[in-house]
Amino acid sequence: MERFTISLDDELAREFDKLIAARGYSNRSEAVRDLLRGQLEQERQARDDAPHCVANLSYVYNHHERELAERLTGMQHDHHDLTVASMHAHLDHDNCIESVILKGPSASVRAFADALMAERGVRHGRLNLISGDVDQGRHSHGSAPGAKAKPHMHFRPKT
Repeated sequence: MERFTISLDDELAREFDKLIAARGYSNRSEAVRDLLRGQLEQERQARDDAPHCVANLSYVYNHHERELAERLTGMQHDHHDLTVASMHAHLDHDNCIESVILKGPSASVRAFADALMAERGVRHGRLNLISGDVDQGRHSHGSAPGAKAKPHMHFRPKT
């Protein structure tokens, strides 16, 4: 691990310590690491430099909107290669929230998320995307006797 030192004026240090306490960090180093990771991820996404991602798409919609729930479900089925899982919850008599876990090529995930959020009746949509690499390996999981190696993919978040 590499170490470096930074100097902060007193006011900035106090504000940073308040942030650390509010977020529950045990030390400044971990807080700085998280800030750096977040900034580097934003830069990767701005450059469109991340070919693969995992993402969470959350949106609120009015379930009285004509055939909207069926359209959203149909879109997820049409993109089953990107859709890992979804969760649906009722907020009140009219509104529902869905959270959809997505995985795949970043451009495809973004396009799909944009299409879902653009559906009439969908409100408050937000995509949280995490860049990473795909490792396409052939190995077995577990220690079952005679377990055979099968090709499959692992997603590795950027650090």
